Amino acid sequence: MEVKMGVRYLRTEPTMVFPHGRLLAVRGGKLHVLAPDGWDPVSTRADRARPISREEAEDWCEHEGWDLHLLDTVPIPDQGF
Repeated sequence: MEVKMGVRYLRTEPTMVFPHGRLLAVRGGKLHVLAPDGWDPVSTRADRARPISREEAEDWCEHEGWDLHLLDTVPIPDQGF
């Protein structure tokens, strides 16, 4: 049985290393950061990240040169079935 879960996107505050912030995604309560090799799990909280819409996440990807397809590849957490 496939379980569909929504994805929420967030963007971190700009830093010197990431002047446009980093893109985060939450699916099933698990936080991930977009990295060169795809979505990496993050064990910390994203206290200073602000929620953004899917459209804003797409804009961020386009501006940073990331493939928009990545927005559809946020991992689904193990459901333990």
